Amino acid sequence: MNKDPLHGITLKLILEQLEEFYGFDTLGELIAIKCFTENPSVKSSLTFLRKTPWAREKVEQLYIRTLPKLAKKD
Repeated sequence: MNKDPLHGITLKLILEQLEEFYGFDTLGELIAIKCFTENPSVKSSLTFLRKTPWAREKVEQLYIRTLPKLAKKD
């Protein structure tokens, strides 16, 4: 069994779930990157995050910290 919480989860799914849970306003406060604060969209954010490893890492870490809250929501 794989212990990696991100195993099999796409960046797109991570971003969509975080955006649905927090909204771009809060995401921009939690992770101060332009793709969340200036004209945010899932598409433009994905483009940026795929090219920017440090930003992707921050998003993945936020997702891991948010997973228990996402599980409770269902």
